[in-house]
Amino acid sequence: TASATAHNFDREVRLLFRAVACAGQEPLPAELQPVVERHCKEFEPLMENYRKKYIPRAQPFLVSLQPKDLPDVVVYPFGGGDLLSALTTYPHLSEVTTLSLEHAGDPRAVDGISPRDLERGLAKVRRRVSGLLVWTESTSENMIQLQQGDLPGQLAFFLVGLAVHGQEPLGLSFFDLAPDGAIVRLSAQDVSAREKVNAEKLNPVWKAPDFSDAFSNSEITFRKAGDPKAPIRVHRHVAADLSNDGLNKEPGVLKHLLAKGRVTAMTKAASYLLWSQPFSSICNYLVSHMEFMLSDSTGIPPRLAKSAGFEVLAYGRFDGPFLTAPAMASRDMQVLFASQPERELKFRYGYPDNARHDHLVLVRRPDRARASN
Repeated sequence: TASATAHNFDREVRLLFRAVACAGQEPLPAELQPVVERHCKEFEPLMENYRKKYIPRAQPFLVSLQPKDLPDVVVYPFGGGDLLSALTTYPHLSEVTTLSLEHAGDPRAVDGISPRDLERGLAKVRRRVSGLLVWTESTSENMIQLQQGDLPGQLAFFLVGLAVHGQEPLGLSFFDLAPDGAIVRLSAQDVSAREKVNAEKLNPVWKAPDFSDAFSNSEITFRKAGDPKAPIRVHRHVAADLSNDGLNKEPGVLKHLLAKGRVTAMTKAASYLLWSQPFSSICNYLVSHMEFMLSDSTGIPPRLAKSAGFEVLAYGRFDGPFLTAPAMASRDMQVLFASQPERELKFRYGYPDNARHDHLVLVRRPDRARASN
């Protein structure tokens, strides 16, 4: 629930949007303008390539698979900073929640930054975000590197996703999740009190974030750029360990998801974690609360989805997992693709298979079935 004292970082998010994503109208300090111009000269062609080549090929097909009455609340576990793919996959969503090990980042870093530090930060963003724009996935290494540095890496990913899709941020705030799942928005006093408490690294081998834990979970409100009458939509990012142990340690995460009721889901490039027992709680949540899901092969194992009453359709080709993965679930996925007629897929969606074939898995309730094959 919203607090009257919640602190908004609206100016900072507009400044980041202008500097990182080359979009919006926020004025830049004169000394930063040449740095941003050089960045945008390099970065805008990458965004335009995704906008002009990937979206027209992928989005109409993805939308054609979706029943018209799907829940417009989307949950994207293991989503990292991938608001880009969420808006490509479900362009009509009203709310989307991404969950991953990465913390959002401190938006104040852009305020008063030196030209030299901005140049260095933007170069890092270009290097790390380009994988998402070119290959439609981000490696863990890219996410690790963006947990430290001159600019907030996850926020940069989010804002690039908005810019590519012609959206603009309206507001930015941060929150905690109470044990009962309720959103507890952070005030200026909360942020100040936690200034010296750095965010905890949620993967033991990753670099520890170099910013306060007040900036772990973010909420961005956004709408179609330049259209004040467009509906306001919400993206929330939750930094969380989605393993069973992690969810037991932070019960508010699962309770927050449960409070959403019926949802639409997606995942991609998720390291096959949903195939393994240590992540059974988040997998069971999806199976019991989603109406529909699009994923690459790292989504719900077909046998589990079918046993819960879902229909599972395969697109493209899958000969085996891209990374090391549980053998039983791998065979399950291979059987799925071998048992259905090959349906053409003309774009990459997350991981390829072990032979570089593109593929997509659709999981839906039978009563939501429509002519999609």
